[in-house]
Amino acid sequence: MIVGILQSKSKGLKMKKEQIISLLPYQDPFLFIDEIDAISETGIKGNYTFNEEAFFYEGHFKNNPITPGVILTECMAQIGLVCLGIYLLKDELNKTKQPQIALTASQMDFYLPVLPGEKVTVVSKKEVFRFNKLKCKVKMLNIDGELIARGTISGMLKV
Repeated sequence: MIVGILQSKSKGLKMKKEQIISLLPYQDPFLFIDEIDAISETGIKGNYTFNEEAFFYEGHFKNNPITPGVILTECMAQIGLVCLGIYLLKDELNKTKQPQIALTASQMDFYLPVLPGEKVTVVSKKEVFRFNKLKCKVKMLNIDGELIARGTISGMLKV
């Protein structure tokens, strides 16, 4: 599902989208990325479809399941911060070892619920990347392009 080659303009190094995802320190049931649609030195766009059988829908909310905000934030962080950070550090990464990641801050505003089975798109724009600390403006959109959530996420990546 994840295909393509990403080219670094600075050094001409290539990194496949599936390589980025393979370096993520997550796995099911806590991996919230299906595809990377676009990536560059300034931002990333990716998507995820929430599994109707996901563990967090049981009891959230009774007879009316919606995706918890913390899970939406995690999805935005995985796509909009961690995948972008891996891409930005591609020249320093050991392709067989996963980077260590720490979320340092997030501020989110939520506008629409995400239901089981719904596909979302995350768009992230780099604000600052210095000393392996990345700060991004992120937003999450539904299939109709409506704004679900937006905010700022910061984190550290150690290689």
